[in-house]
Amino acid sequence: MQQNFRNHLLFQRLSEAQLAEVEERARVLRLEDGQYLFRQGDPAARFYILLEGRIKLFRLAPDGNEKVIELVDAGQSFAEALMFRNAPRYPVCSQALGKSSVLSIDAEHYKQLLRGSVDLCMALMADMSYRLRVLIREIDDLSLHSATCRVAAFLLTHAPEDAVEFELDVPKHVIASRLSVKPETFSRIIKNLKSREVVEIKGSRVRLLDRAALEQVADVCALPVDAS
Repeated sequence: MQQNFRNHLLFQRLSEAQLAEVEERARVLRLEDGQYLFRQGDPAARFYILLEGRIKLFRLAPDGNEKVIELVDAGQSFAEALMFRNAPRYPVCSQALGKSSVLSIDAEHYKQLLRGSVDLCMALMADMSYRLRVLIREIDDLSLHSATCRVAAFLLTHAPEDAVEFELDVPKHVIASRLSVKPETFSRIIKNLKSREVVEIKGSRVRLLDRAALEQVADVCALPVDAS
């Protein structure tokens, strides 16, 4: 477990003694596909590092519809910013996409370590600044680019270099929510791209019929969610 701490920005500057304290209070949680880690409104006493798998962060609307806020990949932390709010509660739900494991960190203890370490504070500020830049870029993307552009950019971001075919490892309805389009709109976009002989999707299998054309549609706008 210790190496997982060492590899992450938030723990690189911990002393051996501090690391031992954090490790003593940390625990590894293993989640099945679809299992919730926490729900919107739950007390936020801990933050997390995803060790393996993928986590979906989303908000529930009053009508029951969900809006995917972020797809967390292995190595990323989440919910750490809530340490600085009084009586914090999780503003989103967290659900595993496939079998996943997370490292659960005691937020209050980590906050105590921050009070005694300028280096740790700087590391956390760097992490928060990066998150802010990602969100600003995402707002720009949602504002300036069409839904078709966002779908094309998402496919290009996930396509291995020089690959003609690849598998989508996230359900299409989750992708649609992440890109702020309705599932039926996503389907229409894919049908349109297929009719233009640009891309074809069967099930989770994507086939790039004309990569150059897809790049033109995307206008070379890589999605910020995958910048990390």
